Amino acid sequence: MSDLTAAVYVGLGANVGNRLANLRMALDRLGTLARVEGVSSLYETAPVGVSDQPPFLNAVCRIATGLEPAALLRFLKSVEWEIGRRPGGQAWGPRPIDLDILLYGERVMDTGELQVPHPRLAERAFVLVPLAELAPELRHPLLGKTMGELRASVGEEGVREIAPWGWETGGRLAP
Repeated sequence: MSDLTAAVYVGLGANVGNRLANLRMALDRLGTLARVEGVSSLYETAPVGVSDQPPFLNAVCRIATGLEPAALLRFLKSVEWEIGRRPGGQAWGPRPIDLDILLYGERVMDTGELQVPHPRLAERAFVLVPLAELAPELRHPLLGKTMGELRASVGEEGVREIAPWGWETGGRLAP
């Protein structure tokens, strides 16, 4: 771990198995190597890319960590493995958990294995709606626009809130 603590935004998604339990488990595991500082409301979203699959549950969390980006990515991949995701699945296909580094402080990087900010962040409502809820004034380090501005530009089609803040600790979901 580095001595510096970075504010990192992580996207969470799941659409197979016990989606809610998988997201809660991922957040719990994140807390072992990072401080979870905020979690968005929970959203049910239409799948992107491969439409013939169940809807996703999506959220975004803000964590503080001393892990460098590559180490954080390795940790997230190990959490995905624990929850049942295996490498080599269909691109944009069904998965029990998906954890993506969306933003890592103001860093901009592309190592081939990891791009920060996430390359499709600015075009995905299922990420921008919960991210803008947590940090509407946060600026995209490449585009210069706030998360609120980006969310407004993509709209909210296919994204439906099903639980407010607190869902991760056992709050009840809307029907």
